[in-house]
Amino acid sequence: MAWSSPPWDEVLYHALDLETSGLEPRADQILSLAMVPIRGGVIRFGERFASLVRPAAPATLSQAGLRAHQLLPSELAAAPTLAELLPEVDRRLRAGVLVIHHAPLDLAFLRQAYRREGRRWPRPAAADTVVLLRRLELRRQLLEPHPAPLPPALPAARAALGLLAYPNHDALFDALATAELFLVLRARLAAQSLRELV
Repeated sequence: MAWSSPPWDEVLYHALDLETSGLEPRADQILSLAMVPIRGGVIRFGERFASLVRPAAPATLSQAGLRAHQLLPSELAAAPTLAELLPEVDRRLRAGVLVIHHAPLDLAFLRQAYRREGRRWPRPAAADTVVLLRRLELRRQLLEPHPAPLPPALPAARAALGLLAYPNHDALFDALATAELFLVLRARLAAQSLRELV
């Protein structure tokens, strides 16, 4: 018997974005994070959670990475540590479904953070907007003659679907951008249940 799935809009989602010093979860560090809730199919920007993160090993950060994220070492030095932020992240992870653009990377960084802090990983369900883009592209290939491919990068995918541009490499803007993209993809795919999105 198939598991029952709630209607998609009865689920609490948290669009998540992490900005990191690189792409290797075991070696690189989280520099900022943001979570933007979606409740009842509506983005609740006023309930967002966002913070810079004080790196555990600031001397190892690359200057190129800091420039890409437009961060100053002094800003990071004044930020809370990841250990201080994880209780709030954990509360939100356990309260709903994550929405992430390219989920494997951010989930790997979060799992590593939980491991370092001796916390039990809650194994949250996640909707990956890159996966949803692929589903939409497959549907378009069945229905349209020679559709243009949908790009996987967040800014390009948003542009292809008619969404406005936001500044890049900012966790809060990227979380909001991901939340908006998720809602557009849900509508284009006509998904009615959570099972169709995760």
